[in-house]
Amino acid sequence: MNYQSEVICNGFTISNGEMQEVGVGLYPSMSLLNHSCDPNCVIVFEGTSLFLRAVREIQKGEELTICYLDVLLPSQERQKQLKEQYCFACDCIRCKTQDKDVDMLAGEEPFWKEVKDAVDTVEELQSQKKWEQVLATCQALINNHKDRIPDRNIYQLKMLDCAMDACINLSLWEDALLYGRRTLDPYRLYYPGFHPIKAIQIMKIGKLQQHQGMFREALETLREAFDLLKVTHGRRHSLTEELLTLLGDCEASLRVTEEGLLRLEGQDSR
Repeated sequence: MNYQSEVICNGFTISNGEMQEVGVGLYPSMSLLNHSCDPNCVIVFEGTSLFLRAVREIQKGEELTICYLDVLLPSQERQKQLKEQYCFACDCIRCKTQDKDVDMLAGEEPFWKEVKDAVDTVEELQSQKKWEQVLATCQALINNHKDRIPDRNIYQLKMLDCAMDACINLSLWEDALLYGRRTLDPYRLYYPGFHPIKAIQIMKIGKLQQHQGMFREALETLREAFDLLKVTHGRRHSLTEELLTLLGDCEASLRVTEEGLLRLEGQDSR
């Protein structure tokens, strides 16, 4: 028996609240779920506990499906990865129609291929926590190709994401928000409906807005994140509870700010 092959085919990547990989686990019953690039369920973790969450209405008799890989891949690359790792070809509607492939590879090909070639280097720097180098590399590629590659290109989107994370780790809050905002429309494009990755990204942006005192904008963003998280994670998940706390803090800060402005206006009118 090849135990390594069993783990590769049946193992689940355990992620923390922000969908960052922290380990691998075997969950035999969940391994029975089949794949779709447009699934009706997602898997989220609370510690090492795995939860299967429905992300849209499921009809009686309809098969439950999950996505085995990152949906931010063109159809051909998804098929290649599924064939190599799981030994099957996907025939879901997204693969049949090559849904969103044109958007994912938008822009001038020689330039986005240069960005694609840099992804492994940037991820290696991230793993080593060399945040200054991560940011410098991402900024150079983003700025050099800003008129040639749109933000919806998946490799450009990866650079924006990495730049945001580097800025957060370097406490460059304004720059982090600048890069983060640019990811929102692509995330909404590639993760339609309810998806935990989109929910967490929107929550990050809301936290950055709140940190910079943009309480009204933050409140709107965090509410959008909550509407997603209560479906993808459930109301009792620790991340959802954290978000509810953030919402309460943001509402309180907004009230204090607005009351202060009203007092100032009252003084000016005397």
